[in-house]
Amino acid sequence: MIKLGLILLEICDLNLLTETILEELLAQYPEVAVMSYECQNLCGLCKLRPYALVNGQRVSGKNIEECVTNIKVKIEEELSLLA
Repeated sequence: MIKLGLILLEICDLNLLTETILEELLAQYPEVAVMSYECQNLCGLCKLRPYALVNGQRVSGKNIEECVTNIKVKIEEELSLLA
């Protein structure tokens, strides 16, 4: 049974998460669907630190590496709820 797009990762185009990072996440987690928006109406947050929304919950980090790590942790938490 194939499960695709069970977890929604939302990013702002102005954020620091690059396409390469997103491709790596998608390769590691095929259950994730990515939505990219020009703006998420969280004014100024994307300028302060990298962030994303994972199933509607904000995940951020002091830098890109920490943000990606935190996103992976949140994805793993969400996947454990589906098991």
